[in-house]
Amino acid sequence: MSVLLALEGVSKRFGATQALDGLSLTVERGEFVALLGGSGSGKSTLLRVVAGFEAPDAGRVLLDGADQAGVAPPARPCAMVFQNYALFPHLSVFDNVAYGLRREGLPKLDIAARVQQALDMVGLEAMAARRPHQLSGGQRQRVALVRALVKRPPLVLLDEPLGALDAALREATGQELRALQRATGAAFVMVTHDQAEALALADRVAVLEAGRLVQCAPPQELYERPATRFVAGFLGGANVLEGVVGADGLVQCPAAGCTLRLDAPALPGTRLAVALRAERIALAAEGEVPAENAATGVVRGATYQGAGWLCTVALAGGQSLRVLVPADRAAPPLGVPVLLHWAASANIPLAD
Repeated sequence: MSVLLALEGVSKRFGATQALDGLSLTVERGEFVALLGGSGSGKSTLLRVVAGFEAPDAGRVLLDGADQAGVAPPARPCAMVFQNYALFPHLSVFDNVAYGLRREGLPKLDIAARVQQALDMVGLEAMAARRPHQLSGGQRQRVALVRALVKRPPLVLLDEPLGALDAALREATGQELRALQRATGAAFVMVTHDQAEALALADRVAVLEAGRLVQCAPPQELYERPATRFVAGFLGGANVLEGVVGADGLVQCPAAGCTLRLDAPALPGTRLAVALRAERIALAAEGEVPAENAATGVVRGATYQGAGWLCTVALAGGQSLRVLVPADRAAPPLGVPVLLHWAASANIPLAD
């Protein structure tokens, strides 16, 4: 694959708010990239800058190697699907999808064939004559998507396209979205605040914080090897333990009341923050004596999560850990002392 979209040091300010701060990112042809972050992180602003609805204060947007400075949105080789779908209420499904092709001046027969093909892709061929108000939320979302795809752009930008759907429909429509992306070969850049959605659909997930790109990686790498404290906490709510590396290479964590052994050595005297996922922590069996990475605590809370019981354990040093107890085990009673342990490979040093 080759680079289709390149953002080079893009900055954008709205008054006193720095929406984007020197952000650089590349997207390859045929790649699905999810932009993930909290409210105000710059996700939607970044999408609008790429689409041409906002001009960057600094930096460059390159599409297929061409600088897009001064290029109007309709002239850019990309299409955008808005969060509210932005369908024309007075037009039929067919006419909504055909709108962009007609503006390009394509022959009527070509337009009819391409619209029919697009509607067939999403199972809406029987609804071509309906108006948007006669469709469900999921159907309107599919119309908005094929209206973008029918122009066969190499890049499709999606601003929270599944945000208005209920949970069950959201998952099914997300899988349809991914299948369409693979079938068309277009690159997709999707804004979402839903972590599970980003991990399930994207080839890579770009995490934004305060207008900056803090980490971009494949979903599994991002989840298992977060680079910063923000990524570790934002994505899946990892525990973060802090301590100082001793002369023996072990990390002394007073707030947790425990000592950590790392997979890779660190310099003595180094202050470290370490991410530890709840599902990587185990409850020691009665009489079991863990060799390393062990902590004692008291169970203060337990909620059922489907995959197991998410327990809050108050440690001897005052800190609390989130611990996921598998669903095939009973939740430990509240107020009961427990011994926790985990492998050295579960301790992920963070950059900040």
